[in-house]
Amino acid sequence: MSEAPGRSARFCGLVLGTAVGDALGLPAEGISKRRARKMFRGRPRHRFLGRRGMVSDDTDHSVFVAQSLLSQPISSDRFSRRLGWCLRLWLLTLPAGVGFATLRSILRLCVGISPARSGVYSAGNGPAMRAAPIGAFFCESPDQLDAYLEASTRITHTDSRALTGARAVALLSAWVMREQPAERPSIDEFLSVLTVAATNEDREWAAAVDRIRAAHQRRLSVEEFAAELGQGDGVGGYVYHTVPVAVYAWYAHFGDFERTVSAVIECGGDTDTTGAIAGALAGVVVGEGGIPRDWLDGIVDWPRSRSVLKAIGGRLAEGDPKPGGSPVRYFWPGLLPRNLLFLIVVLLHGLRRLAPPY
Repeated sequence: MSEAPGRSARFCGLVLGTAVGDALGLPAEGISKRRARKMFRGRPRHRFLGRRGMVSDDTDHSVFVAQSLLSQPISSDRFSRRLGWCLRLWLLTLPAGVGFATLRSILRLCVGISPARSGVYSAGNGPAMRAAPIGAFFCESPDQLDAYLEASTRITHTDSRALTGARAVALLSAWVMREQPAERPSIDEFLSVLTVAATNEDREWAAAVDRIRAAHQRRLSVEEFAAELGQGDGVGGYVYHTVPVAVYAWYAHFGDFERTVSAVIECGGDTDTTGAIAGALAGVVVGEGGIPRDWLDGIVDWPRSRSVLKAIGGRLAEGDPKPGGSPVRYFWPGLLPRNLLFLIVVLLHGLRRLAPPY
């Protein structure tokens, strides 16, 4: 990195980095690493709509959390209720690729179950993919961070592992926003943040942290580390696989957005989610200016356009939480036709996958 980005640039980097990682990883989602290399050669680029990219539910959820933070920055209960309405209305716009646990939780919300009890027992990636904005926003307020993160997690997932994965992402985001490091932290400092992510004695998480240390000592690539976790041909949807791979890439390529995101996409599997998480963490380090220009310009989404995402990042950076905050406005009725177009393109990609190369 050259000049350290300011607070606003970091928040914009977080939000836009999520979208870029999501959009780049989306065309290869669910494809094995071996086949993805045959289908998508060379440097990662946008391939969803010709040479352009669109975002998926990973970015949607991050936006919901960010907008709910802006609207309700004082009360985690009100934040939870606002996020619940975001999820209900989102389902009405017919989004493609909704996770099964998230879908069940939203349906529970729709029949009147409160956000505090709507979650289902799952250790999926949903809470982790929307956790970075909470960490950055409450980087100086650990109690608020914990309360909001638990509210964001419990609304869809009740498994403690989902909360641990989300805490790991949020705490790293908070650490970067608070410390604004000019260079990669020591391995001990990095792992100390991950260790405290578990709120109870969790041997599986502790083992994952130990594996990250061992991989660093052996100088393993991100792909080699994924293979050590049993994810050699694609990272699955289990949070204790996804988050360790994403944060290992973030640390191994600290300060290099392109290499960080490329590394997780090259692992195959749930590439939009690993790309979104790694992109958020890398984005908060390098700021908007550290994201490759062609990757930013290649996103052609609407109505949550790049300008809207940047505005959300800028509004988050203003800080000074107060009751009755102001989320960023956009033409939300456009989400239904947008999602119908998105669904058509997803189906076309599905047909394309029936053809070689295999």
